[in-house]
Amino acid sequence: MKVTRYVAGAAGLALMGEGVSLLLDVRDLTDVLVWLGGAVVLHDAVIAPLVLLAGLVLVRGGVRGPVRAALVVAGALTVVALPVLLRPGRTANPSVLPLDYPRNLLIALVAVATVTALVLAARGLARRRRPPT
Repeated sequence: MKVTRYVAGAAGLALMGEGVSLLLDVRDLTDVLVWLGGAVVLHDAVIAPLVLLAGLVLVRGGVRGPVRAALVVAGALTVVALPVLLRPGRTANPSVLPLDYPRNLLIALVAVATVTALVLAARGLARRRRPPT
Protein backbone atom coordinates (compact mmCIF):
# COMPACT_ATOMS: atom_id res chain seq x y z
CA MET A 1 0.00 0.00 0.00
CA LYS A 2 2.85 2.36 0.82
CA VAL A 3 4.42 1.89 -2.63
CA THR A 4 1.10 2.64 -4.31
CA ARG A 5 0.82 5.91 -2.40
CA TYR A 6 4.32 6.96 -3.41
CA VAL A 7 3.65 6.10 -7.06
CA ALA A 8 0.32 7.98 -7.01
CA GLY A 9 2.00 10.95 -5.30
CA ALA A 10 4.82 11.01 -7.86
CA ALA A 11 2.31 10.83 -10.72
CA GLY A 12 0.32 13.68 -9.16
CA LEU A 13 3.44 15.82 -8.81
CA ALA A 14 4.41 15.10 -12.42
CA LEU A 15 0.94 16.13 -13.62
CA MET A 16 1.05 19.31 -11.53
CA GLY A 17 4.42 20.11 -13.07
CA GLU A 18 2.94 19.63 -16.53
CA GLY A 19 0.07 21.96 -15.61
CA VAL A 20 2.48 24.64 -14.39
CA SER A 21 4.54 24.35 -17.58
CA LEU A 22 1.36 24.83 -19.64
CA LEU A 23 0.41 27.86 -17.57
CA LEU A 24 3.78 29.45 -18.33
CA ASP A 25 2.79 29.57 -22.02
CA VAL A 26 -0.45 31.47 -21.31
CA ARG A 27 -0.15 35.18 -22.09
CA ASP A 28 -3.21 36.35 -20.14
CA LEU A 29 -3.84 34.45 -16.92
CA THR A 30 -7.11 36.30 -16.27
CA ASP A 31 -9.14 33.87 -18.39
CA VAL A 32 -7.57 30.89 -16.64
CA LEU A 33 -8.27 32.34 -13.20
CA VAL A 34 -11.88 33.13 -14.15
CA TRP A 35 -12.35 29.57 -15.45
CA LEU A 36 -10.80 28.02 -12.33
CA GLY A 37 -12.83 30.31 -10.04
CA GLY A 38 -16.00 29.45 -11.95
CA ALA A 39 -15.25 25.74 -11.60
CA VAL A 40 -14.84 26.10 -7.83
CA VAL A 41 -18.04 28.14 -7.48
CA LEU A 42 -19.99 25.73 -9.69
CA HIS A 43 -18.77 22.77 -7.66
CA ASP A 44 -19.37 24.33 -4.26
CA ALA A 45 -22.65 26.06 -5.09
CA VAL A 46 -24.31 23.52 -7.39
CA ILE A 47 -22.74 20.07 -7.68
CA ALA A 48 -21.80 19.37 -4.05
CA PRO A 49 -25.15 20.50 -2.59
CA LEU A 50 -27.07 18.42 -5.13
CA VAL A 51 -25.01 15.34 -4.35
CA LEU A 52 -25.48 15.85 -0.60
CA LEU A 53 -29.21 16.43 -1.06
CA ALA A 54 -29.49 13.23 -3.08
CA GLY A 55 -27.68 11.42 -0.28
CA LEU A 56 -30.19 12.73 2.24
CA VAL A 57 -33.15 11.78 0.07
CA LEU A 58 -31.83 8.31 -0.75
CA VAL A 59 -31.35 7.00 2.75
CA ARG A 60 -31.69 3.33 1.82
CA GLY A 61 -28.43 1.53 2.53
CA GLY A 62 -26.88 0.45 -0.76
CA VAL A 63 -28.42 3.15 -2.93
CA ARG A 64 -26.79 6.26 -1.55
CA GLY A 65 -23.16 5.58 -2.59
CA PRO A 66 -23.71 4.65 -6.24
CA VAL A 67 -26.20 7.48 -6.78
CA ARG A 68 -23.83 10.03 -5.26
CA ALA A 69 -21.00 8.71 -7.42
CA ALA A 70 -23.20 8.92 -10.52
CA LEU A 71 -24.14 12.51 -9.68
CA VAL A 72 -20.50 13.50 -9.24
CA VAL A 73 -19.55 11.93 -12.59
CA ALA A 74 -22.58 13.48 -14.34
CA GLY A 75 -21.74 16.87 -12.84
CA ALA A 76 -18.13 16.64 -13.96
CA LEU A 77 -19.16 15.61 -17.48
CA THR A 78 -21.58 18.52 -17.66
CA VAL A 79 -18.99 21.02 -16.42
CA VAL A 80 -16.51 19.82 -19.04
CA ALA A 81 -19.13 20.06 -21.80
CA LEU A 82 -20.59 23.44 -20.78
CA PRO A 83 -18.12 25.68 -22.66
CA VAL A 84 -18.91 23.92 -25.93
CA LEU A 85 -22.65 23.71 -25.24
CA LEU A 86 -22.91 27.40 -24.36
CA ARG A 87 -20.85 28.57 -27.32
CA PRO A 88 -23.10 30.91 -29.31
CA GLY A 89 -23.84 30.14 -32.96
CA ARG A 90 -21.69 28.48 -35.57
CA THR A 91 -17.95 29.07 -35.95
CA ALA A 92 -16.40 30.34 -39.16
CA ASN A 93 -14.39 27.13 -39.42
CA PRO A 94 -16.71 24.07 -39.32
CA SER A 95 -13.84 21.78 -38.33
CA VAL A 96 -13.33 23.54 -34.98
CA LEU A 97 -16.34 21.95 -33.26
CA PRO A 98 -17.41 19.23 -35.70
CA LEU A 99 -19.33 16.95 -33.32
CA ASP A 100 -22.87 16.97 -31.99
CA TYR A 101 -21.93 17.86 -28.42
CA PRO A 102 -25.42 18.00 -26.86
CA ARG A 103 -26.16 14.50 -28.19
CA ASN A 104 -22.79 13.18 -27.02
CA LEU A 105 -23.29 14.63 -23.53
CA LEU A 106 -26.71 13.01 -23.40
CA ILE A 107 -25.21 9.65 -24.44
CA ALA A 108 -22.54 9.96 -21.73
CA LEU A 109 -25.13 10.84 -19.08
CA VAL A 110 -27.32 7.90 -20.16
CA ALA A 111 -24.25 5.64 -19.89
CA VAL A 112 -23.59 6.89 -16.35
CA ALA A 113 -27.24 6.28 -15.40
CA THR A 114 -27.16 2.81 -16.98
CA VAL A 115 -23.99 1.78 -15.14
CA THR A 116 -25.47 3.09 -11.89
CA ALA A 117 -28.68 1.12 -12.46
CA LEU A 118 -26.65 -2.03 -13.19
CA VAL A 119 -24.59 -1.58 -10.02
CA LEU A 120 -27.76 -1.12 -7.96
CA ALA A 121 -29.38 -4.16 -9.59
CA ALA A 122 -26.28 -6.29 -8.94
CA ARG A 123 -26.23 -5.19 -5.29
CA GLY A 124 -29.92 -6.02 -4.97
CA LEU A 125 -29.40 -9.49 -6.42
CA ALA A 126 -26.41 -10.12 -4.19
CA ARG A 127 -28.44 -9.09 -1.14
CA ARG A 128 -31.29 -11.45 -2.06
CA ARG A 129 -28.93 -14.39 -2.64
CA ARG A 130 -27.01 -13.89 0.58
CA PRO A 131 -28.27 -16.31 3.24
CA PRO A 132 -29.55 -14.68 6.44
CA THR A 133 -27.09 -14.82 9.32
